Amino acid sequence: MMTTSKMPLQVWILTLSAFAIGTAEFVIAGLLTTVSESLHITEGQAGNLITAYALSIVIGGPILTLGLARFDKRKVLIGLMGLFVIGNIIAAFTTNYHVLLLSRVIAGLTQGPFYGIGAVVATSMVPNKMAGRAVGQMFAGLTLANVLGVPGGSFIGQVFGWNSTFIVVAALGVIAALAIAITIPSQGKGATVGISSQLKAFKNWNLVASLLITTLSWVGFMGFYGYIAPIAESVAGFSRADVTWILIIVGLGLVIGNVIGGKTADNNLSLSLIMWPIAMVISLAFIGMAAPYKIPFVIASFIFGIASFANVPSLQMRVMKYGAEAPELTATANISAFNIANALGGAIGAYVVDSTMGASMIPYAAMLIPVIGIIFIMSQETRAAQKVAV
Repeated sequence: MMTTSKMPLQVWILTLSAFAIGTAEFVIAGLLTTVSESLHITEGQAGNLITAYALSIVIGGPILTLGLARFDKRKVLIGLMGLFVIGNIIAAFTTNYHVLLLSRVIAGLTQGPFYGIGAVVATSMVPNKMAGRAVGQMFAGLTLANVLGVPGGSFIGQVFGWNSTFIVVAALGVIAALAIAITIPSQGKGATVGISSQLKAFKNWNLVASLLITTLSWVGFMGFYGYIAPIAESVAGFSRADVTWILIIVGLGLVIGNVIGGKTADNNLSLSLIMWPIAMVISLAFIGMAAPYKIPFVIASFIFGIASFANVPSLQMRVMKYGAEAPELTATANISAFNIANALGGAIGAYVVDSTMGASMIPYAAMLIPVIGIIFIMSQETRAAQKVAV
């Protein structure tokens, strides 16, 4: 274990890896119209690229995490980055929609286990008192992906063609894999933990409810964010080149929201769980009304960025609170829950954008499931409070 008070190079390398993976996940949001026109498919079909990636995380994350737990974590991380690179290289050199879908599935398989195992490795690189900072540092790569990676990938795709974006992402993956191989020491074989003993954690209804809360609350994020390009272009009247800076503004909102949400979750977890989903729903309604007007649309989208990512800390903390019996598996399960929501949001957006309703109705459609989520959260928090009172 490292004894220095500074964050070691290895953690920064894991941050770079998380940045590459996060960019690959969300970059389709800025390339949606470009991909649809290039492959002669509808925007809804292009949106299925979001759903395919998310479902790959949902299914592959827990299975691979359980299967890879017994192996040397350094080798696992290198192998996962190798698979990630292969998926993005396939995307970079295909002009076939179905092959592109397959490439998204391959790349998506790596995300859940890499984040889960990478977080364990990050904590092994620092003293115990810095463990939280190390994990936070690694996951900062995901946040930076939304601020820099997605807008940058969108710009590259618009100027040089969308395939070029995946070449750059694959190159980042190669650099990350080499850096892991050079700088991160062998972690040894992990202990073999029985699957049945880990699955027992899910007998706790509060944990299951927490995962449901994550899914229901988060659907609205990808329901709007995944289709921000067609809304900006066809409803607000922006040019395609404008999408890049709009994504930067929304990304800044995501960063601010994550910081604010962490503070509110520490101060009052129950209130934070209820407050931020409500704020996100209100922001989506604001976007729906403001979409035909350029400046109000950008302002509303920025507010959405704050409100949506302010949800994340409280959703994570509730799962951690009730999933202490199997922290690695439940953390991966929460990543799956987020991505079930991403898949649902992507599917809802795909249906709406290809229907007679059109892109202008996407913000309103994105509100529907989060409203159900708010009702569910209130019922669960009231139930928990009553148990404490008794």
